[in-house]
Amino acid sequence: MRTNVDYAPGVSSLASLLADSGRMTMLWALMDGSARPAGELALVAGLSPSSASGHLARLVDGGVLLQEARGRHRYFRIATPETAAAIEALASAVLATRELRPRPVPVSRSTPVPLRHARTCYDHLAGEIAVDLFARMRDHRWIRIDGSDVALTDAGVDGLTSLGVDLTAARARRRRFACTCPDWSERKPHLGGALGAALLNTCLHAKWLEPTREPRALRVTPLGERHLADFAT
Repeated sequence: MRTNVDYAPGVSSLASLLADSGRMTMLWALMDGSARPAGELALVAGLSPSSASGHLARLVDGGVLLQEARGRHRYFRIATPETAAAIEALASAVLATRELRPRPVPVSRSTPVPLRHARTCYDHLAGEIAVDLFARMRDHRWIRIDGSDVALTDAGVDGLTSLGVDLTAARARRRRFACTCPDWSERKPHLGGALGAALLNTCLHAKWLEPTREPRALRVTPLGERHLADFAT
């Protein structure tokens, strides 16, 4: 049986990879689930191509990023949803420590309104909308929460199926089905895992949400306002 001590070297190794502002900036640019070329990531992080290449190589070797070749270019993406969740959790922890400082900066002032309202968190929904939907699912007993584990009830199966969420496909994915994910701007959980990804996919496909010009930010459409107002009620 593995103990928490067994994971210490791996956690320490991961922490060292993330303890660099340039690498974290590149990772943050990939939190929308996209794959981006090395040159674009270098530009985002304000690094020279050679410096960015070295940082990206370390992240690939450490299992944080996946690399794929497209012609003469190399593209990078976050390796797993769990990796993205760890990055999101770190962002949440940063805000928590800021509040303990003598002059904390309120989240509402430090986060752009569109990004705080609705955004992607790798492949699922985050922000005020996501936290509200998760709370409604809990309050109307669509889900049961045990720590970070989330179980779907019969009422939840019926409710999400009626909205068009493909639960069969979500269960078939080789990843955690449903879990809590810490929301860094709201400091409350939203829905993660394959179920969270399926819910976001449904919202985008139904045109309830749509991307904006701001990276990761989503806009609730008039159609979405009507449907989401009735979500889990």
